Amino acid sequence: PFAITFADRSLYDLDAALTRAADDDDVKVVIVAGSGPHFSAGHDLRGDRGRKIEDFPLVTQWRGFGAPGAEGYLSRESEIYLHMYRRWRDLPKPTIAAVQGRCIAGGLAVAWVCDLIIASEDATFSDPVVDLGIPGVEYFAHPWEVGARKAKEMLFTGETITSRQAEALGMVNRVVPTESLGAETLALAERIASRPLFALKMSKQAVNQ
Repeated sequence: PFAITFADRSLYDLDAALTRAADDDDVKVVIVAGSGPHFSAGHDLRGDRGRKIEDFPLVTQWRGFGAPGAEGYLSRESEIYLHMYRRWRDLPKPTIAAVQGRCIAGGLAVAWVCDLIIASEDATFSDPVVDLGIPGVEYFAHPWEVGARKAKEMLFTGETITSRQAEALGMVNRVVPTESLGAETLALAERIASRPLFALKMSKQAVNQ
């Protein structure tokens, strides 16, 4: 599983991979998946470990990272998270998240920017950030993904949503046996890839807007 952190290259590596996929005419559909038993445990809470934002290849036009207080903090958040997620949401090719095990906090954002989510039977989703004294941040899509009241319950309690509950809420497209997740996701991707890419691109843009 990948951890999402300012001190880690994971988001920048994912951004680079998605950019390569956008550039490659042979790529028709992109699958985003985590290795191991879990999709993503979310943010790495160990801190920056001495790294600065200048150590990373900046991908947005936000600057002012060294500004005092909220201004500098918002600039860093916009570069590392918010605008990165928005770039991925609008990738001009269909994207599918294949989610197994736990998908927590920042991991939710990565799954949510994908066009489709295929979840294994053992997948669970949660956003316990209120326990940290903050709301759902960076890519706040909760009300659109699960509805306003369920979003509040999810945030207020930090409780976990099962894959079946997520499917019933419309957050997940399909729930499949855990051992079949890879094969089922690939089969769906191949079916989508057989369709005209321009029509897929325009359909995605219409829905996203």
